[in-house]
Amino acid sequence: MIAPEDGWQRLHPRTVQVTAVWVALVAAGIAVPFVLGFADAAGLGLMLLIAVGGVVLASAVAAVIDLMRWRHTTYRVTDERVEVRYSWVLHTHRSVPRDRVRTVDLVSDPVQRVFGVAKLKIGTGQQTSETSHVTLDPVGRATAEQLRRELLRRSDVVAGEEEQQGPEIAKLDWRWLRYAPVSVSTPILGAAAFGAVMQVSEWFQLQGAVFRFVRDLFGGLSVIGLIVVLLAAALVVGVIGSLLLFVEMWYRYSLRNEGDNLLMSRGLLSTRSLTLERRRLRGVEVIEPLGVRMLGAARVDVIATGMRQQTQNESGDPKTLLPAAPFDVARRVAADVIGSEAATATAVTGHPRAALWRRLRWGLYCVLAFVAVLAGLGFLLTDVLLHLAWISAVVLTPAAVFLAHESYRNLGHGLAEEHLVARYGMGSRRTAALLRSGVIGWTISASPFQRRVGLVTVKATTAANSGAYPVYDVGIDDGLRFAEEAVPGLLTPFLEPRR
Repeated sequence: MIAPEDGWQRLHPRTVQVTAVWVALVAAGIAVPFVLGFADAAGLGLMLLIAVGGVVLASAVAAVIDLMRWRHTTYRVTDERVEVRYSWVLHTHRSVPRDRVRTVDLVSDPVQRVFGVAKLKIGTGQQTSETSHVTLDPVGRATAEQLRRELLRRSDVVAGEEEQQGPEIAKLDWRWLRYAPVSVSTPILGAAAFGAVMQVSEWFQLQGAVFRFVRDLFGGLSVIGLIVVLLAAALVVGVIGSLLLFVEMWYRYSLRNEGDNLLMSRGLLSTRSLTLERRRLRGVEVIEPLGVRMLGAARVDVIATGMRQQTQNESGDPKTLLPAAPFDVARRVAADVIGSEAATATAVTGHPRAALWRRLRWGLYCVLAFVAVLAGLGFLLTDVLLHLAWISAVVLTPAAVFLAHESYRNLGHGLAEEHLVARYGMGSRRTAALLRSGVIGWTISASPFQRRVGLVTVKATTAANSGAYPVYDVGIDDGLRFAEEAVPGLLTPFLEPRR
């Protein structure tokens, strides 16, 4: 038992300072454009006084609110339960059994690291957001590490005995950095940087100067040339941003065994340490985004019960165990995590050609609808849209054909010793190796268009992650046989012999 018997403990008292510093930083960021925007009208001195006063007031109010939260929040960890209670105005008492604790996520942002505290999120195997976890925010770093080890310690480990760390499964290789620029974050970061420049220039009332600078710098270029230059600049900024983001997320990355658990740690400014109980694993998913796949790389996500979804304030998905790495490395890590090399090396069975024609038809229908809308508007409004319509048809038709073939090539399914394998995806190919004993049901569906060509979609239902892993557009006989062989007897009561 970690806490004293029947003893309730408070969170770390530095939570007040952490909250005050964060609010001060956010308020200062908001105050800067406010001061610059009204400095000419009201005077710089007066605006600075108002801004400083506002930052101090906001920090003080936040500190008082958090002080009340700290004074009225207590927690305790006993041999049976983890409990957190809040007893002021609204009284809440959240409790989870220790034997249902499946994941322990330790997160420490830059301000928390300065004050030596961390946030501890303790998850269970439940899927409901309200009852699946308790959060201690914050506790001391040493206390968080101790709780992380104790909460997932099995009963066969003697109290006070440290679990032996197993061999390291994977660690950061800086050569993986070359995969960051081909991720989807590169154009997003480039566009975000362009938007940030425009927004900041508006705060400083310098948008006109920015436009004049660009015009003078590239005045000899045509409009198309200027667009190409700006896109190239945004791409360069996006590449630099993606490299920096990779370093921040995956610095000091390590994945290792710790007794019966998996321990992953990573992060530069915000550090994360995720402990996952092995017996809650239901498989892995090898994900190959198009750009990364062209360079022969993939990332690995874990399929496990009790895994929470990514939140908006997180820079990475909690279930990602390996960043984009060479495919051989990703397959080895996936095999080590689930303890089966056969599951990651299983050759998948392709799907009927009807699945290809179905994708081709849908792709061409979408192109036709888009071109028809442009052409109709062109007849009504301007000839420019008519030209845009035929240009779109020329560009989008081969793209739709390529994507249809790409999606079809990625379809597949197969069976390994203890796992079933499902592969699908268009831009991003996903190969899921799911533990057959973890399948709790099947969903067989067929749209009217699928029934016309003898196809069905078979989904394996499991109490982990998204809850279902699909085998798209497989033949009816093959799909039902696959489901019956994967989990014998589960589908039998619903099958009828074919005449």
